[in-house]
Amino acid sequence: MRFIKSISLSVVVSAVLAVPAIAAQCGNNAGGFDAWKTAFAAEAQRAGVKQRGLDALASAQYATSTIHADRNQKSFKYSLEKFLQVRGADTIVSQGRKRKAQNAGFYTSLEQSYGVPAGILLAIHGMETGFGGFMGDTRVVSAITTLAYDCRRSDFFTPHAIGALMLVDRGAITANTKGAKHGELGHTQFLPGNALRYGVDGNGDGRVDFYNQTDALASTANFLRKKGWQPGVGYQQGQPNYNVIKQWNAAGVYQQAIAIMAAKIDG
Repeated sequence: MRFIKSISLSVVVSAVLAVPAIAAQCGNNAGGFDAWKTAFAAEAQRAGVKQRGLDALASAQYATSTIHADRNQKSFKYSLEKFLQVRGADTIVSQGRKRKAQNAGFYTSLEQSYGVPAGILLAIHGMETGFGGFMGDTRVVSAITTLAYDCRRSDFFTPHAIGALMLVDRGAITANTKGAKHGELGHTQFLPGNALRYGVDGNGDGRVDFYNQTDALASTANFLRKKGWQPGVGYQQGQPNYNVIKQWNAAGVYQQAIAIMAAKIDG
């Protein structure tokens, strides 16, 4: 992968919003996806997407599994106790402690650089992909463009779709790179627009690779710091950094789970 230059998502959003609203018509099934792609290509090009990204858009397929997952998100409706059980919180905590002990210097360096403690990063890593054990089986470009096309949350996913195409332009991902059902990629499941904005080269090899654990965790710490994380300040409910956890995931039960597991890992 080539080095991903940091690009502000707000710039991408501004570029998209500058395009006439009549361009790409959203839909609620696969029927209009090909026509949408043709119209969206013009928006993408105006936003700065080059040929490689446009080719990836042209080859994208309507992701039925993504729509099914988006329509049937049940786990976030669980009680906190049920959510922790279903997501394997005890295992995440146990593995998180071991990982922290085995690579203490790495996590200490991240905390020194970004102020984010190991427990938070390990809880997120464990929750998102089982510490990299499963990073998704859905093509990122197809998933994120399907969600941009879908009328439910088109405004939210459109800039991330542009971001994914820009990642393709830069050689960071391809049309076939796989991630989660909603287009998240890598060890900690960054949405493409956030990958562009917050990605950092954690291992110093001149590239930002979200499928590399070092880069992914450094980028996660950078995301949290840029969202307002205060070094040395608490992150449980009612404490300042809990509001930053909310920036990572909007589901209240997820936020609580991260804070609980992180404290146990750090403890």
